[in-house]
Amino acid sequence: MQHNDDGNFIIDNIRLAAGHGPKSIHVSNGRIAAIGTVTATDTVKRLDGAGALLMSGFTDAHVHLDKAMILGRCPLCEGTLAEAVRLTADAKRGFTAEDVETRGRKVLEMAVRAGTQRMRSFVEVDPRAGLRSLEGLLRLRQEWAALIDLQLCAFAQEGLTNEPETLTLLDEALRMGADLVGGCPYTDPDPAAHVGLIFDMAGKHDVDVDFHADFNLDPENSILPEIIRQTVERGWQGRVTVGHATKFAAFDPERRTTIAKAMADAGVALVVLPATDAFLNGSRDNPLRPRGIAPAKEIRDLGVTVALATNNIQNPFTPFGDASLLRMAGLYANLDQLATDADMRTIHTMITSDAEKITGMTAPALSVGEIANFILLAAETAEEAVRSNAAVVGVVKSGVVRLWAPVQPLRMTN
Repeated sequence: MQHNDDGNFIIDNIRLAAGHGPKSIHVSNGRIAAIGTVTATDTVKRLDGAGALLMSGFTDAHVHLDKAMILGRCPLCEGTLAEAVRLTADAKRGFTAEDVETRGRKVLEMAVRAGTQRMRSFVEVDPRAGLRSLEGLLRLRQEWAALIDLQLCAFAQEGLTNEPETLTLLDEALRMGADLVGGCPYTDPDPAAHVGLIFDMAGKHDVDVDFHADFNLDPENSILPEIIRQTVERGWQGRVTVGHATKFAAFDPERRTTIAKAMADAGVALVVLPATDAFLNGSRDNPLRPRGIAPAKEIRDLGVTVALATNNIQNPFTPFGDASLLRMAGLYANLDQLATDADMRTIHTMITSDAEKITGMTAPALSVGEIANFILLAAETAEEAVRSNAAVVGVVKSGVVRLWAPVQPLRMTN
């Protein structure tokens, strides 16, 4: 993907923000040397940005690289969560480190081409997968370090109280280089105990926590109050994230507000996964099937840090996907019926600055002296980028042009 440059280049004719005329950016020795009106000697390579919008790359706060791209191994019949868990559990018995590495590499290339520069991936460790998937993703993290910052969450998908040997594997995974620990209370016979065991492991290794939680549309028996309680009790405020939380779509307004405010007070963040959440939730026998996604913007307005993310790609949990966060942002806007420019700006923050807060992977500022990590979009504004799923026409990471495909005007002939 790397463009042939010597690490010293100028990109002309770029847009910095709405209403601003074309500017230039000079990158030298991996850092931004100048922004605005740029002059340089004739020896510096100049590229034409064709009016593209300059912005920081995207951050995907919730992906499953280890079980991506396995749809051909798992023929779907029902399209339900139970089927997805069962089929994937069977498939991962055959995963090898090399297999996971190969499939993960395909997803990372799609993600980088779509403008993602930071990613948190879960990696399942249990008696079926062992530590093989982690071994593959640790190698992949090193191989792709120049293109994308990859954070790995050692994850217990199948439960803990029913499979206590998974605790030993989680412990070893964190020693091997996983960055944080994750759990899935709804697959455990004792969800509250599961939450406690994950927090115990986080405390032992001093790492953040990321739970898959409340993945159905039954408003009863939410695990969120227990997660919030233990977050505060253990002093883990600002270090806990929950993914899915689709019960929010079924809560009455008062309960939704109460739990969201409690999450905000406890520093518990939320990641909404629009493609998976909408696909797997809601009875297919109900012609008025409800939207199966938490109202991310409403929850964010109540003070919770909220991100939108990819989750699964082409597997039984989500039998489609291309790792494009802009496409995911547009899908969410459609499902939650959001339309204003202010809405689009808010949604954009959910794949940029809010996702950075959740993962702790912060994009360098677009200012002189900072590391040159940025993308170029075929759009005039962030709002337009979300509305149109704008093409990513340039990717610069670690001061190197990794992708270059500026959109030129069409030539019309009779």
